[in-house]
Amino acid sequence: MGLGNGCQDGVNTRPLFLVIYATVIAGIVFSSLYVFSAVYSSSNSVSDSSSWFSSTSSEFTNFDSTLIKDQRSDVSQPSTGPTPDFSNTVVQNKGERPIWEAPNTKNMPPPEAFNLSKELVQKRAKDNIIIVTFGNYAFMDFILSWVKHLTDLGLTNLLVGAMDTKLLEALYWKGIPVFDMGSHMSTVDVGWGSPTFHKMGREKVILIDSILPYGVELLMCDTDMVWLKNPLPYLARYPAADVLTSSDQVVPTVVDDRLDKWNEVTGALNIGIFHWRPTEASKKLAKEWKEMLLADDKIWDQNGFNELVHKKYGPSVDEDSELVYAYDGNLKLGVLPASIFCSGHTYFVQAMYQQFRLEPYAVHTTFQYAGTEGKRHRLREAMVFFDPPEYFDAPGGYLSFKPSIPKNLVLEGEHNLDTHFTLINYQMKQIRTALAIASLLNRTLIMPPLWCRLDRLWFGHPGVLQGSVTRQPFICPLDHVFEVNVMLKELPEEEFGPGIDFREYSFLENPLLPKQVKESWLDVQLCKQESEGCSASNDTVLPGVLKFPKGSNEDTFKAIFSTFKDVKVIQFSTMQDAFPGFSDKKREEKFRNRVKRYVGIWCCVENAAPGHIYYDMYWDEKPNWKPHPPRTPEEDRPPL
Repeated sequence: MGLGNGCQDGVNTRPLFLVIYATVIAGIVFSSLYVFSAVYSSSNSVSDSSSWFSSTSSEFTNFDSTLIKDQRSDVSQPSTGPTPDFSNTVVQNKGERPIWEAPNTKNMPPPEAFNLSKELVQKRAKDNIIIVTFGNYAFMDFILSWVKHLTDLGLTNLLVGAMDTKLLEALYWKGIPVFDMGSHMSTVDVGWGSPTFHKMGREKVILIDSILPYGVELLMCDTDMVWLKNPLPYLARYPAADVLTSSDQVVPTVVDDRLDKWNEVTGALNIGIFHWRPTEASKKLAKEWKEMLLADDKIWDQNGFNELVHKKYGPSVDEDSELVYAYDGNLKLGVLPASIFCSGHTYFVQAMYQQFRLEPYAVHTTFQYAGTEGKRHRLREAMVFFDPPEYFDAPGGYLSFKPSIPKNLVLEGEHNLDTHFTLINYQMKQIRTALAIASLLNRTLIMPPLWCRLDRLWFGHPGVLQGSVTRQPFICPLDHVFEVNVMLKELPEEEFGPGIDFREYSFLENPLLPKQVKESWLDVQLCKQESEGCSASNDTVLPGVLKFPKGSNEDTFKAIFSTFKDVKVIQFSTMQDAFPGFSDKKREEKFRNRVKRYVGIWCCVENAAPGHIYYDMYWDEKPNWKPHPPRTPEEDRPPL
């Protein structure tokens, strides 16, 4: 009304204003249409996530729905939602070709084009900050996830160091800023603690020492971490710091987002995430660190760093910042809070950030088991790992089930070895049955969330780390109980039977799951054979619901479920008494050989050597089985 009256007044008083008003209104309409078009286009781009790699006492099934929801949100909260198609991602830096845009050429540039130089670093830097990671081809998928998280956060001032030619070429053709580290390294996973692993650590220190003289701030990261929130504003809060580093601290020293209290940090400083300013103090530290490692190849890079910065440690730089004088007494060091610059323990086990109602900036896959495969699986459980589309639409489809766990096993009694193993064994038996059915139907098993009462560590402990905020019970990472690397290993079929693929428990909640999988679903309600309406039939009682007798044999499973081979997801209501085992004795033996190797150890009983206890996939077949550590060297082996 006001706008109409204004126009009329303009016509009546000053005719010239009519043209002005008309122009303004036309501009508003045009701008609105443009904004709407841009938003609609962006929405379409975000929703299309399928091709991001194409260019590159009685039983309580839900014993506590609130508890499990809270536990799942521990790891799923930072998920960034569906992944845009990279071909539509316009992320540009200083006139450079947008990241993720493939080069418009058929030939690789000459090798010297990928040399690390001051010009290259300063060209990629923004606000005089460069973010760097490095690795070999074995970590290609980790690197792609690392870059994707940064570009989703709008950060383009990044560089990736390639330790082998295969990775360098692959990243170049993906449109990722890459340089040659000149390492000529193997393209395979070298394994933690190996000589080549230590060589990689030395390459990191050489890289830091090389970049700092270029005059830029350096945010150096390992590839087995992801960024969940833009860290640069946080780092800028501490302009006086020469170095800000993450740590292995597991006991909180603060409950907000301030730096950890340096004099209360007892965990090692972790060099997987740290920020260097190009000061004289930091350059001096980097040079001495490099010289230390080059002089003695037995020193682990992280231990060397800790040794140097603790040569002098204290006093505080001031009363407020929690910076501390370290190293030579001139270096100003800050320890990033473990609650939001998370380790594998504070994120996946304690969920410290959630308990303090904070937003995590990063997660580093430390404090974990099962090697690189375990790291990848943890990030997948948290839905912060970017997999190609085929990962979400496996041939043969998926099998899932609702884990039926008696409430008392989870919530009642003390949290001790007996109650922990009773809970794990109960779940393990159901998973064993599910693995058998998945193998029988040639489907990929979606693992259930795994509830633990006790933590797992490398040393004796009272169940959870004292002073930590670990809640009991908690959903523990799969690698706390299962040997994820063995489950993924190709074992000879003549001895172990066919392989059984699997997915993380959060798989069906992942925003990247395609529509064709979400909408192709069959619920299987297991029933007692003698109950009314329970018969081996492929007739569904309701659309998408099948009643199926418990204890059905192999032939019945094959006959009924062969008619549902095109259904993407088959979900069983339970695995209790679902399948008695393979009728073919040879196949049953091979299956047993395989799944026996799928479980690991719990570690460790205090004041006992050895203090670890082996999980046993077939514990229920051994009368009076108890969770005891090995008593003799002969007993210290996986169960037969």
